Amino acid sequence: MDNLAIARVLGEIADLLEIKAENPFRIRAYRNAADAVAHAPERIETLDVSALRKLPGIGKDIAAKIRELVETGRMQHHQELLAEFPASLLDLLRLQGVGPKTAALLYQSLHISTIEELEEAARSGRLRTLRGMGAKKEELILKALEERRQHGGRHLLARARDLAAVLIAHLQPLAPGAEFVPVGSLRRGAETCGDLDILAIGGERALIRAFTANPLAERVLGEGDTKGSVLLRGGYQADLRLVPRESRGAALQYFTGSKAHNIALRDRAIGRGYKLNEYGLFDLATGQSVAGESEEGIYEALGLAWIPPELRENRGEIEAAEAGTLPRLIARADLRGDLHCHTTATDGRDTIEAMAAAARAAGLSYLAIADHSQSLTMVGGLDEAAALDHAARVRAVNARMEGIEVLAAIECDIRPDGSLDLAAECLAQLDLVVASVHSALDMDREQMTSRVLRALASPSVDVLAHPTSRLLLRRAPSALDLDAVIDAAAREGVALEINSLADRLDLGDVNARLAHSRGVALVIDSDAHGQAGFEALADGVTVARRAWLEAGDVLNTLPFDEFRRRLRRHRS
Repeated sequence: MDNLAIARVLGEIADLLEIKAENPFRIRAYRNAADAVAHAPERIETLDVSALRKLPGIGKDIAAKIRELVETGRMQHHQELLAEFPASLLDLLRLQGVGPKTAALLYQSLHISTIEELEEAARSGRLRTLRGMGAKKEELILKALEERRQHGGRHLLARARDLAAVLIAHLQPLAPGAEFVPVGSLRRGAETCGDLDILAIGGERALIRAFTANPLAERVLGEGDTKGSVLLRGGYQADLRLVPRESRGAALQYFTGSKAHNIALRDRAIGRGYKLNEYGLFDLATGQSVAGESEEGIYEALGLAWIPPELRENRGEIEAAEAGTLPRLIARADLRGDLHCHTTATDGRDTIEAMAAAARAAGLSYLAIADHSQSLTMVGGLDEAAALDHAARVRAVNARMEGIEVLAAIECDIRPDGSLDLAAECLAQLDLVVASVHSALDMDREQMTSRVLRALASPSVDVLAHPTSRLLLRRAPSALDLDAVIDAAAREGVALEINSLADRLDLGDVNARLAHSRGVALVIDSDAHGQAGFEALADGVTVARRAWLEAGDVLNTLPFDEFRRRLRRHRS
């Protein structure tokens, strides 16, 4: 059981206790434990009670409950709380703006326990009759419901990947000789995924029964000789397919490519006298197998270079494979630096030194500490004096740390009028300035664009972070003329960030590819708020791969001295 799965159970307990209006200290204890588990660098399932109690926020009682969950797949306390409420009540908490207190109010006052009941109450105006709700809150809930409808059945890439790993870990010991491969949008690295599709290559029929009996499964949707389907907790549908070894390549190709990519490839096969399906590539005239055991063999038989899974979206990759012009895609190992992380100075969980050591352990040779500026008062954002004091502490750490360069930076807020949150004299004394928008996200297109363009014109700004301010599956991108922003970034020499946080992945692959085509420097940052946060860089790299980027297209793949010379502030 992975850390996120354990953290989710602890978080649900906190939510359910809050809905019950239980002791705030108990609620906080479970929230703190969920946070500690989610961000722990260790695999929680491997720790005994004694080791668990060494983690911040985890006492004897919660440690014992975690072990119960790991060993049995269930936690009695969690199950008892779930039995007190309709299971659908937790679905409300996945809506933007609906927390445990709001869910409790809706349930206790209007007996609302489902998404459908909530929408009916919102549309009929009943929500505004509740104390503390009002028309504005009702409008926000309706907007959240509409966004949910648009994203129905989709899940964040990182969560889908972790869940697939949990399912595979459950099956692998049962079939040590089988090869398990997640396919579909997950293998392509799409920012959100639908159903989880896993191939069991060389697996036997018994795996289907083991798959449908997984403790995470809420309902079995189907169980046949070669395929099993289940609905998992959290609303995921997962499918396991058995694949014979001789069809390995054909199945990987068929179940990985997007619909458009597969249609184009199938048409190409037909044009060459072949039939392509999940079992192999066959001669139409004789029915004889031409290829199928390897993906490379499938593409080669069709006159193409092997196409990396991230590119299989029918966006020119087939033509490039035919011409031999596919890019040599960036890899995680190419990253040498990270320009955006946080510490305990604002909303991070670890010290400067701990973050630097974790970055070094993650294979990085430079790291920019970019805590928040003063506008973000809720996280203790830094004013000019505090920012310079913090910079001095960062430089002191840098002076004594071996193996990594630690830069004194800031994540400087862009105010609604486009001015920067800290004075230019302060920003000029830092090693790097990352600018970003966190407030007034509902500005119209003209206002938001003008706001960002004014910030880019400031000579203090080196990087624009998470440019569209979106939160995947929760908040749409801000109204922004991204074409104008990309052109301004190219003109001003400002790098645009691919943010690696699971719910951001912002710029996104399409926009990152567009920015690169217009000469914009790109960076991949973790936005880490704890030591484990550097693991997210792999997802930022996946976005860059889907954007057709090579290592040389990303600024923080450069050696430190060359990277510094390329920063806007050091360019003549």
